[in-house]
Amino acid sequence: MKIHKLKINAYGKLKDKEIQFKDHINVVYGKNEAGKSTILTFIVNMLYGISKNKNGKNYSDFEKYKPWDAEEFSGKLEYELNNHEIFEVFRDFKKKNPQIFNEKKEDISKQFNIDKSKGNEFFYEQTKMDEKLFLSTIVVNQEQVKLEKSEQNILIQKIANLVGTGEDNVSFKRAIDRINRRQLEEIGTERSREKPLNKLLRENQNLEEEKIKLEKYKNTKYEIEENKKNQLEKSSNLEIELEYLNQIKNIYEKEKIENEKIKIKEKIENENEQKINLNKKEILDIENGNKKIFEKNNEKINKLIKNKNKLKNKLIIIFIILILINILQFIFIKNIIFKYIFLLTLPMDLIFSILLLKNKKNKIKILEKENKNEEEKINNEKNNYLNENKILEKNNDELKNEINKLKNNLNEKINQEIEKIKNNYLNKIKNTEIIKINNLNEINQEIEKKQKELNMINIKLHELDFDKENVEIKVDNLMEIEEKIVNNNEKIVNLKDLEKSMNLAKTLLEKAYEKMKNTVTPKFTENLSKNINKITNGKYTNVMVQADNGLVVELENGNYVEADRLSVGTIDQLYLSLRLSMTENLSKEKMPIILDEAFAYYDTQRLENILIYLANTYPNRQIILFTCTEREKYIFDKFNIPYHFIDLQEI
Repeated sequence: MKIHKLKINAYGKLKDKEIQFKDHINVVYGKNEAGKSTILTFIVNMLYGISKNKNGKNYSDFEKYKPWDAEEFSGKLEYELNNHEIFEVFRDFKKKNPQIFNEKKEDISKQFNIDKSKGNEFFYEQTKMDEKLFLSTIVVNQEQVKLEKSEQNILIQKIANLVGTGEDNVSFKRAIDRINRRQLEEIGTERSREKPLNKLLRENQNLEEEKIKLEKYKNTKYEIEENKKNQLEKSSNLEIELEYLNQIKNIYEKEKIENEKIKIKEKIENENEQKINLNKKEILDIENGNKKIFEKNNEKINKLIKNKNKLKNKLIIIFIILILINILQFIFIKNIIFKYIFLLTLPMDLIFSILLLKNKKNKIKILEKENKNEEEKINNEKNNYLNENKILEKNNDELKNEINKLKNNLNEKINQEIEKIKNNYLNKIKNTEIIKINNLNEINQEIEKKQKELNMINIKLHELDFDKENVEIKVDNLMEIEEKIVNNNEKIVNLKDLEKSMNLAKTLLEKAYEKMKNTVTPKFTENLSKNINKITNGKYTNVMVQADNGLVVELENGNYVEADRLSVGTIDQLYLSLRLSMTENLSKEKMPIILDEAFAYYDTQRLENILIYLANTYPNRQIILFTCTEREKYIFDKFNIPYHFIDLQEI
């Protein structure tokens, strides 16, 4: 794989820059702060995306390289794979995913996996190198030929994985440790009481004991249900009997009400009869009393008539006497005045007599009128009583007919209704003795008795429901326990199967590990030893990689020491050799070697050795070397090594 060119639209302080790389060696020259590290970061971010996480730094790459004075924050990178396929990546760093184009400029972005956190993983799918491995091997940052501890761990682990298993991301020791740890955590051993398998076995033992205690409640539940069924049947029969008795009772009460109505009518009839007799007595009393009054009034009238006649006779006699006197006085008395005055006594006497007689006559008329009025009053009163008696007698006749009719119809109707009810309940009621009860008092007593029985049954049913509820809780617990036992047995079987699978996996891993150790390890240590031999001019010839101790070097006297115990310069060379050795094995692609001020602290001799080694060892590998000095240019020129020189000041 090699990078053809970069187009930086805006990234950090770089803007509108185009850089073209060639095959083999590319020297990118620029003074400090010229943007060399920015270009290197741009390449990484173009391939893997830019992070918005700080990851322990003061600023994230997104914050650090986002231009302040431009809306544009993008670029393009063109690269070629070993199979000569050319791709272009355009990335707007404000967006998560880039656009990938093939040689025909067709957008093929959707052909690659899209990770939710990492975005489009096109470069990993093409090279099988993730960002951490990319930065830990082929990219050597400024003053970081020696790896940081975290990077060293990643690289050492991948080397150990490669040596042990043939895959850089598969560690035999870690795989075995993980299987053992998982086996211990998920299954356990005979001595691990709190681990899953033993916990399940112990739990099943406890559940079985609890199950034995609860199984008796199954029969109890059936007994309660049977008892409840019987009680409900009794309750149903009692309710039917009560229903029957209440209907009969209603009929008798209805009869009682109708009889009460008849009695009321009979009472009214008796009262009417009494009233008639009383009225007749009143009429007799009126007739007897009025007879005396009339006799008394007639005596008064007769007496007044007699007095009137006597007075009339007297007045006639007096008037005759006066006439005789006047005749005599006209004869004998000569005084005319006296004659005429005396003559006036006649009309006066006549008037007085008339008035007096009239007064007597008026009194007689008044008495007669009073007698007549009294007679009319008495007759009216008598007629009222007679009329009232007629009405009462008529009403009584109607009442008698109605009462007789009611009595006749009531008995017949009551008997029919009772017979109808009996027929309706004849097949419903088991206790036929109840059908024979035809007395209201007996019915009331029987209703009271049945109601008490029904109340007792309801209380019993309530108790049974309560008992059933408690038993059902026990039965539900039993079912849960049985279900748990089944589930636990399934888990136990699965755990035992898993244990067999893990034991088989460990056996297969051990066989594969032994096989890989005998094939990959010798090749890798041989290659690494050749590299360090060339870089150090034969000072160190034998280097090994151990999973526990990392790099181990054989000294000239034959002793083996860990790499960290050597001089800083030697360590730099060892780790650079380690990185370069890894590039041959970590990807199917011949990845470019990118060095950013990697040799700042090398003396001239060491710098010549490493540059000549790079040029001769990797003739078919693209090498991009960022530097702020012209030492590399001078050495390449000195030994006539071809290279492509890029001066950032001229771009």
